[in-house]
Amino acid sequence: MMTASLTDPSPRLHRRLLARPSIRALLALLCVLLPFALAIWLTNAVPKPWKSWALLLAAAGVVAGYVFYVRRVEGRAATELSLAGAGRELGSGLGLGALLVLACTGVLLASGVYSVTGLAAPGVMLKPVPEQVMVAFFEEILFRAVIFRLLEKSWGLRTALIGSTLLFMVGHMPNAGFSVLAALMTGVASLVFTFAWLVTRRLWLPVGLHFGWNYLLDAGMAIPVSGHTARGWVQVSVSGPEWLTGGAYGIEGSLVTLVAWSVAGAVLMTIARRRGEWIQKR
Repeated sequence: MMTASLTDPSPRLHRRLLARPSIRALLALLCVLLPFALAIWLTNAVPKPWKSWALLLAAAGVVAGYVFYVRRVEGRAATELSLAGAGRELGSGLGLGALLVLACTGVLLASGVYSVTGLAAPGVMLKPVPEQVMVAFFEEILFRAVIFRLLEKSWGLRTALIGSTLLFMVGHMPNAGFSVLAALMTGVASLVFTFAWLVTRRLWLPVGLHFGWNYLLDAGMAIPVSGHTARGWVQVSVSGPEWLTGGAYGIEGSLVTLVAWSVAGAVLMTIARRRGEWIQKR
């Protein structure tokens, strides 16, 4: 009877399974979503003073889960999260996020749609930090590093852009005030974050942009973010048509924001093309 050689070149069953894109995608989702779900459960289970730590634990769990997947399943280092150059890219993202906040709120304040009514205690600006850190890392790892990247690898850039954008929009549909204009803006935001990813093929630039935008609105201007109530330092009253104010969805449902983010997206797309990062490196 013949026995299998120790040097048999035929792949083992688990390696054949891991070679399938669908299996890899499922494992990537599990590695990201399971630690996130566990940490969110802890957030609801622990006393209120510990909730912020649980949110930071969720962010750390998502990062650790993704790195584990990349190393064990894809067999490579997670260069998209390497620390070399991270400070510069993160800072650029934060700066772009701040610039977009200033541009959008500046137009709405100048037009009288927004009016400053007062200031809260400066300490309120610290409260949103853990939540916005968690949101930035979770959404960028899930939608850019997992969904977009794996779709692009299997189906190409166009399909990956469409697929990740639609899923990002669907993920925001349950939020308060979701409208047609809010859906368009959410889709454009997804594209901008993806273009930021394409500039470097790393996560730090889109994470910085995502955090900078969300945090400054939530902590600085007390303007709702994607339908979530803000807790900011500068208190603002809103008046005017919903297509300008954004309604319950917040500034992300405003036509002003849609225009500003479209311009930012065009700039980032041009930079990615010029750097040669537009086409996936195999």
